[in-house]
Amino acid sequence: MKRISLFFLLALAISIFPGCSVVSTIFKAGMWWAFILVFIVVALVIWLVMKARK
Repeated sequence: MKRISLFFLLALAISIFPGCSVVSTIFKAGMWWAFILVFIVVALVIWLVMKARK
């Protein structure tokens, strides 16, 4: 029963949302997450270098 409802929701989402807009939204969200994660990693590396110099 759970698989049928999941399949139904997936089919409903595919038929309602245009494919290109869904894909573009996913890539935009992924791009922002990448920027945030890169910023955090660079800040962490700078913090570790500063901590190691003391």
